[in-house]
Amino acid sequence: MLPNTMPNAASLPTSRVRVPKHVLYRSFPAETVVLNLQTGKYHGLNATASSMLEELERASCVHDAAVAVAGEYKQPQATVEQDMCELCNALHARGLIELDDGPAH
Repeated sequence: MLPNTMPNAASLPTSRVRVPKHVLYRSFPAETVVLNLQTGKYHGLNATASSMLEELERASCVHDAAVAVAGEYKQPQATVEQDMCELCNALHARGLIELDDGPAH
């Protein structure tokens, strides 16, 4: 999916997330700092968003990442998945993640 193309809401849960090579991030106790080397802009993620990003990188798709995070935080899976999709949209719009459309399984 192109960096400036917004993901399809229906296919986002089955999309795989990748952090591109031009994006670096480092976690600190209170937040995670994300740097887009192409734009030179820094972005801050709170602890929850940081946990979501780390799980998104490990999981085969957004849905699977949401299931894992929901279990970790003991929150409803549907709520976490919605929050995670919103995070993906925000990160994607800033060129901080890439999404592979379609089923990841």
